[in-house]
Amino acid sequence: MESKINPFTMAQEQFCAAAKAIGLEQDFVEILKEPEKVLTVNIPIPMDDGSVKTFTGYRSQHSHALGPTKGGIRFHQDVTIDEVKALSMWMTWKCAVVELPYGGGKGGITVNPKLLSSHELEHLSRGYIRAVSRFIGPEIDVPAPDVNTTPKIMAWMMDEYEKIVGHHAPGVITGKPVELNGSLGRDTATSLGGWFALKEALQSVPAKRKTVAIQGYGNAGYNAAKIFEDNGFNVVAVSDSQGAIYNEGGFHADEVLEHKAKTKSVKGFKGSKEITNTELLELDVDILVPSALEGVITDKNANEVKAKIILELANGPLTPKADKILYEKDTFIIPDILANAGGVVVSYFEWVQNTSGYYWTKEKVRDKLEERMKVAFNSMHGICHKENCNTREASYRKAIARISGALKARTIV
Repeated sequence: MESKINPFTMAQEQFCAAAKAIGLEQDFVEILKEPEKVLTVNIPIPMDDGSVKTFTGYRSQHSHALGPTKGGIRFHQDVTIDEVKALSMWMTWKCAVVELPYGGGKGGITVNPKLLSSHELEHLSRGYIRAVSRFIGPEIDVPAPDVNTTPKIMAWMMDEYEKIVGHHAPGVITGKPVELNGSLGRDTATSLGGWFALKEALQSVPAKRKTVAIQGYGNAGYNAAKIFEDNGFNVVAVSDSQGAIYNEGGFHADEVLEHKAKTKSVKGFKGSKEITNTELLELDVDILVPSALEGVITDKNANEVKAKIILELANGPLTPKADKILYEKDTFIIPDILANAGGVVVSYFEWVQNTSGYYWTKEKVRDKLEERMKVAFNSMHGICHKENCNTREASYRKAIARISGALKARTIV
């Protein structure tokens, strides 16, 4: 049985396997198997009861070979330094596979934000930026939203950074509210990008029943459910951290979201059967969409996964051993570094708009996102056929070749 794997160990294992497959020189393996810089900060904040509490935060910058590092900030009680390092490495490959001029960054704070008041959350958000302000910037490292962080939190962070540097700097943070120089279309970008990649996959692996199960009902999960519904698919199961629900007849995404807003969970939705998150992953559906946290499918449950296609909207939802099992079963996997790249693509569009001071229509954002995701998917698929490898290996081969090419051009070694 596969024990819960360290996410950074998993990220390194995936990288090293792909690097070996393409014959990457060991010098470059040594450079890329660790982040360039990892920062740990302690953030004391005033609590509403008059006390002071200190939280631990992190920021990892994996590679600046192609440009500034880019990646979200998550607020979660299980955030660790190894998780942040892994996510920053995955972001490097993600940016490279969709050909953005970025390297990978990631940040996080070990906290359950649901236990904080709005004032405490604002103090924490601003405190994090004060702690990392010397290490970020529009041309250095550009944070964005992630698990449990929102456009409002990004607004607080941008405002704090501008107070520190003394000038307007909207390009320091993406995922901001539209009223504060955010981009139209950013709120749905991760899910929409995944949909555009899936549309290409469906040309080779058709979904005859059009049934979908989605693990996770945050921003990515809800928007995915809405997109599937709007395109004639039947979302038969969804879940959150409290549990999962199933209905063979399917759900309306907005109704489930309204129920969750009232009750704080999808559980108890009218006409649904309660199941476990594990049972959701094992449902007989055409498409499975993990959109929560990493490591949810392992060698313990991979053999029970029946979906024909897995769209990885979460980062690292499959462990390497699960990967091997599923590929041997001919499961078509759209890997995370491609499937959920829509978020960073539109974050890039936001950064471009902030830098130029010229803002695009929602239609232009959508069209450019679709074009980039389509090109990236077909490039990956072409490598699969040409080099006789699976989709994850193909994505990694493309990304690593692009990063190592930049390092060679810089004559790093």
